[in-house]
Amino acid sequence: MYPPELVKPMREDLTRVGFSELHTANEVEEALKKEGTTLVVVNSVCGCAAANARPGAAMSLDNSKKPDNLVTVFAGVDREAVDAARANMVPFPPSSPSMALFKNGELVHMLERHHIEGRPAQMIAENLKGAYNEYC
Repeated sequence: MYPPELVKPMREDLTRVGFSELHTANEVEEALKKEGTTLVVVNSVCGCAAANARPGAAMSLDNSKKPDNLVTVFAGVDREAVDAARANMVPFPPSSPSMALFKNGELVHMLERHHIEGRPAQMIAENLKGAYNEYC
């Protein structure tokens, strides 16, 4: 588990653009039950989260269509919430960072770590925008 003061600015990269933090399995289940689309970002302390995932998620919101709900869980911090989120991302193996778009509780689009690592934030944003245009 990472100290709260270490991850605070990393959390804020997403909360300042409208993401809600989820800390428990119940919060994750409630978020995924909501009607409409929900983007779940599994945040992490790694460099690709800082350079690519969080900026890409933020940039993706500059789109005419976007998810109804934006939520995030933090790997290595919110274990219960992360485990619950990942359980809903099957058949994809656990990875962080990662991003999943759900529509009415059903997983419809997934970006795993290997889709994020080494790719510029703009490319990640464009991938997400394509999913928003199709599902939102």
